[in-house]
Amino acid sequence: MLFAELSYRDLPAANALLNALAGVLLFVGVRLIRQGREATHKRMMLAAFAVSVVFLGCYLTYHQLLFNNEGSHGKPFTGPQPIRGVYFALLISHVVLAAAVPVLAIVTIYHGYRDNRAKHVRVARWTYPIWMYVSVTGVLIYAMLYHLYP
Repeated sequence: MLFAELSYRDLPAANALLNALAGVLLFVGVRLIRQGREATHKRMMLAAFAVSVVFLGCYLTYHQLLFNNEGSHGKPFTGPQPIRGVYFALLISHVVLAAAVPVLAIVTIYHGYRDNRAKHVRVARWTYPIWMYVSVTGVLIYAMLYHLYP
């Protein structure tokens, strides 16, 4: 019954949840490798990647359905003028860095899978903070659009 009542307009909340989950998995994954728990680290990071892939599918689906049904590309920001600059700075940095995450994540996973630890660590030192930033700002952008300034 619950799923029968959902629509594409519910996808932004699902996307925020997926971003938050990816962030938690990333955080836990990094803590695990620092504890020397390599196998569990690997599972957490692959889970974060899987969640991010699902997020991307939901995100693209939402925007396609939004455009098809409403002729719109997204929800406009309706907050006050002083906050507008903060919102757009977050949005622009989020979008630019989000474009890099799939490539960085795949390269990081590839080197981890190939057991090329030096390269894996070198790339992961860039991938983790960028991916975490994208996950956290995704949730913040959602909160600003749908809850703080609906």
